[in-house]
Formats: sequence, structure tokens, C-alpha cells
Amino acid sequence: MPKLKNYNAPAKLFVLFLTVAVQLACSGNRYHVHKIAGREIPVTAELGSSDTVEDFIKPYRDHINKDLSIVLAHAPQTLDKSGKWQSTLGNLFADIAFQQGNPIFQSRFANSIDMILLNHGGIRAILPQGNVTARNAYQIMPFENSLVVIELKGSQIQEIAEYIIKEKKPHPVSGLQFTISGQSPKNILVGGKPLEIDKTYFVGTNDYLANGGDNMTFFAKGTARHDLDYKLRNMLIDYFRKTDTIPVITDIRIIEE
Repeated sequence: MPKLKNYNAPAKLFVLFLTVAVQLACSGNRYHVHKIAGREIPVTAELGSSDTVEDFIKPYRDHINKDLSIVLAHAPQTLDKSGKWQSTLGNLFADIAFQQGNPIFQSRFANSIDMILLNHGGIRAILPQGNVTARNAYQIMPFENSLVVIELKGSQIQEIAEYIIKEKKPHPVSGLQFTISGQSPKNILVGGKPLEIDKTYFVGTNDYLANGGDNMTFFAKGTARHDLDYKLRNMLIDYFRKTDTIPVITDIRIIEE
């Protein structure tokens, strides 16, 4: 506070006023949002004709449609995700994830993927008979999910088999085989070899499931996680590009007694 004894009364009041004003200014103002409002703005003549908007969008849409329509492969028959314990499209999808993801995992982490588990609900379309394009990949996998590899003990592989039996859905699997006896799995094989309860396995899945999606809580018990940053949709497209004829995979992976 400045010394005011040498000033007359008006001067003293003026200095006090300035001091208080400066202190208030330096204290900072706090603002609060009281209302958020929005409104729809139609595309009218005032903003430009619809033809103008269409003219702007058309080159981009045509370019995307051209890229999505390029024929990459051929499907000899329609593949879908229907089935009791497995499906033709589920088998293909899981095998593609294994085939495309394993070389990347090997080069980055010096290990190999042992098995793949995806989810039945993640497949959103069929692969129709005939020409296969990138558009088919977007229809089958419209989400941005990427491949993740989780290190799980054999006891969690046992949980995976039990989960599949409980769910009664043809979840896509690759590298895993077992027999259903009553309501329990037996003769579990990973990579064609009997399951070892205390062994660590590298299980490929998508990031949604790795985070506990579809109640796959066993992934939370993993000892390590490796993100490959490779979208499942891109895996499909890359596989289609290098494959002339899409295989129809009907080998038995889950046997019911």
C-alpha cells in the first residue's frame, strides 16, 4: 500500500481507487459456461446451391469409389460367419490375421504368434461369391480395430476354450483346437501341440477384445501386451491383393462329442 500522508484528501482517494482497481484486475476473472446452443444450418441459396456442394464433393467421392472398386481377388463361393462353432468367413479372417500379423510380430519382438482369437460380432458382412474388392474389406470390418498380441499363460488358454463353449458362438480362431465334452474343453491344442498350463503363449486379438470387450476378461490377466498398429481391415486388403482365389477353409477346429 503506498504512503498517502503527503497527499490531500482527493489525491488520497484517487490513489486508493487505483490501488484497488489494479488488485482486482490482477486477481483474474473466472468465467463459467452457462449455456451451449446449436442449430442446424441448411444448405440453401444463401450459402451456395446444392449443385455447388455436389461439384465440390464429387471428385473426392469418385476417387474413393474407384479405389474401392478395383478387383483384388476372386471368391469361388460366398463366405459368411454362420455356423455352430466355426464358420468359413471366421476361419478365413482368423487365418489372415495370423498370416499377416505374424511376420511383423516376429521382426519387432523376436517371437511368433501361437494363436488368434477374434469375435464373431466383429464380422459385419459376408464375402460374396465373385470379384473381391477393398470395399468388401470395409464392409466386413468397418471398425478401426488393430491387431494386438497378449502374452497369456496356458491357464488363460483354458479359459478361452471355456468362454467359447459358454458363448456358443463361432468366434474366429486360428492355431487353437479342442474337443467339447459335455460343457468342458479337453484335448486342447495350440499350434498342434498339447496345451501346457504354465507355458506362456502369444495370443493375437484385436484391441477392443484386448481391453475386455465382449467380456473377454482373460486378456486382462496377460503378462505383457504388444500393439502391432496394423488394422484388421488393412490385413484383409493386403491379403486380397496377393491372393488370386480366396480359399474356402473348412477344417475342423472345435469338435463336439
